[in-house]
Amino acid sequence: MKNLVVILDNGHGENTKGKCSPDKRLLEWDWTREISSRLHNLLIMNGIDTILLVPEDKDISLSERVKREKKITKEAKKAGKETCLISIHINAAGGDGKWKTATGWSGWIAQEASENSKKLAQLLYAEAEANNLQGNRCVPSTKYWTANYTICTDTSCPAVLTENLFQDNKEEVDFLLSEEGKQVIINLHYNAIKKYIEQE
Repeated sequence: MKNLVVILDNGHGENTKGKCSPDKRLLEWDWTREISSRLHNLLIMNGIDTILLVPEDKDISLSERVKREKKITKEAKKAGKETCLISIHINAAGGDGKWKTATGWSGWIAQEASENSKKLAQLLYAEAEANNLQGNRCVPSTKYWTANYTICTDTSCPAVLTENLFQDNKEEVDFLLSEEGKQVIINLHYNAIKKYIEQE
């Protein structure tokens, strides 16, 4: 069992342009902060050390986010603990402000990711799959996607960026804004983190 500190990173900020549903009902920065905050509280309530990387509403640069993660990880190591980072986002199929048809959940890691990043991403995807959130796109056999996102490549701990459905798919926006949808996404992350901690 891992002695773990979970670092939750919520995507973007209130001053980030775009990053919303075509009808403006869903604002990514606002939704990710609500999900991160509620997930943080659930983890703490169940005895899992958790830190919100960006408690501010405004956007914080990626370089500052990485700097904060490295400081948290360094302090955790001194206390004999490991860290992992999950960056919570919502996907978009296009940037033209129109509704699209792409659906589904995905977890992203760096192209040269650690084995623990891969394990965490696979555990997260298994939870998404259990909730029938695979969507209509081709899923890699590894059950994770790779890209060199700064929050995954430049951080010093296992890191996964989750894209929680699509903000330009009307049905998925309705789901994400519902209490049921929010609870599904929170529990998806919580269950995967719990299983990750329990793994040797």
